Amino acid sequence: MTREAPTLFSTVSSEFIADWLVALRSLCAQDHYLSLLDRSGLLTDQSAPQGRVTLDQIVCLYRLAAVETADEMMGLWSRPIRPRALQHLLTSVREATSLTSAIYRFSTFWNLLLDDYQFELSEAADGMALRLVPQGDIAAQRFGHMLILKLAHGLLSWLARHEVPVKAVDFAFDRPVFEEDYALIFPAPIVFGAPATAIHFDAKVLGPVQVRSSADLDRFLENAPRDWIFTRSQHHTQSLRVRTYLSEAGWEDAHLTGAARALHMTPRTLIRKLEADGTSFQAIKDALRRDIAIRRLQVGETSIEAIAQDVGFASAASFHKAFQRWTGTTPSSYRRRQAADS
Repeated sequence: MTREAPTLFSTVSSEFIADWLVALRSLCAQDHYLSLLDRSGLLTDQSAPQGRVTLDQIVCLYRLAAVETADEMMGLWSRPIRPRALQHLLTSVREATSLTSAIYRFSTFWNLLLDDYQFELSEAADGMALRLVPQGDIAAQRFGHMLILKLAHGLLSWLARHEVPVKAVDFAFDRPVFEEDYALIFPAPIVFGAPATAIHFDAKVLGPVQVRSSADLDRFLENAPRDWIFTRSQHHTQSLRVRTYLSEAGWEDAHLTGAARALHMTPRTLIRKLEADGTSFQAIKDALRRDIAIRRLQVGETSIEAIAQDVGFASAASFHKAFQRWTGTTPSSYRRRQAADS
């Protein structure tokens, strides 16, 4: 699948993966659990209530935990998903002749493995919905629901060789305080508190599949979950379009008027569209500054003063104050912890 370059500076809140860590802890002895966090670079980050988690850390933890717990869904479902299940799933969907058929194969596969949930498909003239229906009174596991829907989307996109547009995503849990993190995952409007977790597609996007070789399958498995857990789309919400503009334009042009002009709309229209996404221009700008700063503190030796200037702060003091508000720690403390983990 031809993909746009990943968003290098994306991070999510530590709360976003909290359900996953609870599930993982139930599978491991305490020493093993702490070792998994330590090797993934997450051990110290989780000590801060407002800590941030990078894509690399999520990928690393997934790869370690899926192997070492012998559960490819790492405790997220009532029954363990045994090793090589994902390989068998890919082998099955690779034989599909259309994306509609691939969704059917995906649902059939998981319905053989899951006890606490079953997938249901509903088709209409205008599209298809894949719903995750509980088999009893079960509290929704937020990270698990996100992960399995994103796997469905990732597999369809892999078969189509482009990111398949998503019409909408529903989650059967209340709107979390970290709702903005979902914009980095799903290219669609998201509804919380829905009757059932579901992903919706327009009929016009569910066309034929592209042939995938055994080598393609192996690469998908080797990259898992990097190729499917974070979206590469830069057009699915106005907030991500603004984020992309800011990352390319530079901080000297990081203003609302310039972003609106680049997106071919008036500033008033852009404000309205961002409000529909549940955000604002300043919030997007601050989030990008935060994520770039975290990345720079992790991978280089650039001075904190230079990083502050590079992300558009007038002074290092202003940057320190903002960084502590974003992450619960100072830039120097964050860098020291990263260095100790490496």
